[in-house]
Amino acid sequence: MKTLVVYYSRTKITEKVAQTISENINCDIEEIIDLKNRSGAIGYLKAGRDAMRKKETEISISDKDPSKYDCIIIGTPVWAFTMAPAIRTYINQNKNKFKKVAFFCTEGGSGHEKTFKDIGELTKKKPIATMFLFTKDVSKEQHINKTQEFIEKIKEN
Repeated sequence: MKTLVVYYSRTKITEKVAQTISENINCDIEEIIDLKNRSGAIGYLKAGRDAMRKKETEISISDKDPSKYDCIIIGTPVWAFTMAPAIRTYINQNKNKFKKVAFFCTEGGSGHEKTFKDIGELTKKKPIATMFLFTKDVSKEQHINKTQEFIEKIKEN
């Protein structure tokens, strides 16, 4: 199965997980770049506001065509109980090209249930696997076992 991991990461936490998945599945990976400045405290507040309002943003052009892959693994941080605007934009631009999907997210405390629901509604696909990780666990390298279980579930499908 040809697989692509796409992710957005403001703080490099979600990126760390995406890289772990890509290395273990030996698949392609693509970072979604938000062209809006989301750095610093003001950027953080604006990011949460945009996510809460379900706004899209301008993203860089993708190098990889999702229609060429059997499975797209979508990774996002949880902002205001939903996905980051860059992921919302990517999904809206590409959802008709997805065959199978899997979702993962990183969060400070809660919101993964609503995030997965929102991504599922947007993609109009039932995920073959989902995984949420707490930021503190990723920072302390305590995400490996859960990530491995997620990978195995994807491989089974």
